[in-house]
Amino acid sequence: MGMNGVGAHIVWDWNGTLFHDNEAIIGATNAAFAELGIEPITLERYRELYCVPVPRFYERLIGRLPTDEEWEAMDVVFHRYYAEHRVACGLTEGVPGLLTEWVSGGRSQSILSMYVHEELVPLVRGFGIEPHFVRVDGRTGPSGGSKTEHMVRHLRRLVGVEPRRTVVIGDAADDAVAARHVGAQAVLYTGGSHSRASLEGVGVPVVDTLEEAVEEAERLAA
Repeated sequence: MGMNGVGAHIVWDWNGTLFHDNEAIIGATNAAFAELGIEPITLERYRELYCVPVPRFYERLIGRLPTDEEWEAMDVVFHRYYAEHRVACGLTEGVPGLLTEWVSGGRSQSILSMYVHEELVPLVRGFGIEPHFVRVDGRTGPSGGSKTEHMVRHLRRLVGVEPRRTVVIGDAADDAVAARHVGAQAVLYTGGSHSRASLEGVGVPVVDTLEEAVEEAERLAA
């Protein structure tokens, strides 16, 4: 990476981006589906249909929105299963080196995730990468919603970070929507929750590796 990105900032997504947890996610999803008697789905099918708010994803599968009671029951099962199985998951290939290289040129980075804040912070810390970030924010409040308002609060808390020189790197269309809302740019990664086909209609660069994502971020923030 060159020095033309000095002052640029990356807002990283966590699940499906820095943290390669696809197997835990699909297992937790199918455990939640079992609560409603929904047949399990493959990871490929999940990546074709997944969207936020998450109840809409379930609507695509069963033809209706879950009731409040159904959603609550499914949400509890999902998070219980995920917490049990995330321990077998690790960082996406190359992440430590990419994080180190990005900050070495005077650039900064942070994490904004829709994973619950109280569980996200110790998870990031446990991988030994927390010092690379100026801020780590997880979700506060109910699950299943959009990242947009969380992104607004996240950027307000970042001292000296300009939205126009900020690039959001994530694996979901919602990452790009949240970036656009705050005047930032976005790069979407195909290794997580969405298929390439579902990401290409969003109107931002789509890449297959995080190395490519960082290269795009440097270009966009220059």
